[in-house]
Amino acid sequence: MLTACGADVDEAAATGRTTVERCGEPVGYSVPRRAVAYEAGSADKLFSLGLTSHVHGYVMPPANPPVSESPWAADYAKVRMLSDDLLNKEVVVEAKADLVVAGWKSGFSDQRGITPAILDKLGIQSFMHTESCFNYPGHPVRVTPFEALYSDLQRLGRIFKVEDRATRVVAGLKQRAAAVRARAPKGEPVPVFLYDSGTDQPFTAGAQVPPTDIIGGAGGRNVFAGLDQRWTQVTWEAVAKAAPEVVIILDYGDLPAQKKIDFLRSSPRTRELPAVRKGNFFVLDYNEGISGPRNIDGLEKFGAYLRELTTR
Repeated sequence: MLTACGADVDEAAATGRTTVERCGEPVGYSVPRRAVAYEAGSADKLFSLGLTSHVHGYVMPPANPPVSESPWAADYAKVRMLSDDLLNKEVVVEAKADLVVAGWKSGFSDQRGITPAILDKLGIQSFMHTESCFNYPGHPVRVTPFEALYSDLQRLGRIFKVEDRATRVVAGLKQRAAAVRARAPKGEPVPVFLYDSGTDQPFTAGAQVPPTDIIGGAGGRNVFAGLDQRWTQVTWEAVAKAAPEVVIILDYGDLPAQKKIDFLRSSPRTRELPAVRKGNFFVLDYNEGISGPRNIDGLEKFGAYLRELTTR
């Protein structure tokens, strides 16, 4: 196995490609010219590195907030929206893409017939978000969500040969995150429940997704950080037992944040939660909750919210 990996590295060097890990596997990349990004987390990573001219277009399912709300709205306007559906092989092939950036199970999917292995056979390069590699069969990767973000930016910097830009971007994000941590309220972390969706059973954030780092960095504690999962289903009984003092509402799709809040206030299973009784709701934008540079925006906003809450 070691010999085979060495051969891959030598071949990549001989052909002018850059070898970068893709969910733990060494892969040789040539500089992409027609990248396709799935969802805003992927596109934001590319745009934050100044790679707009290398992006052909993006695929954006309707549940996502409008790209006009993005800090990189001007960059989105310069590339094509290829589809408002889930990522599929036909869109990628028709676009003549030479790189697809997406997550495992959030873009790439065995069931929908678009995986890195399938694209490899078509000669189309692929890049998976490190955060999503936790679920990748055969090659799981385990790092904290923010470290996964920084790693992705650095690896994309190597693939596109903009390493210096990536280093500066990552340093800036880390500096902003450190500033929030330095101002976090002292004492016992505030218990926080993230409500994604679900009425019979709630869908929430486990340890392996960005909201856990957002909550922890701001001075809180994700009440389900003990679940070694990404996005996962729990029970209302478990939520009640955790007694969260704050509920984060993940805002996306056809169900506005206010309707989710109304449900929590009216349901007999949730209306007596400490956070609900006190009205302690914080709305987190979808693109601040999935892996991307806007995670740090979400951290700064939630950090400010917790600081204000603890001084009331």
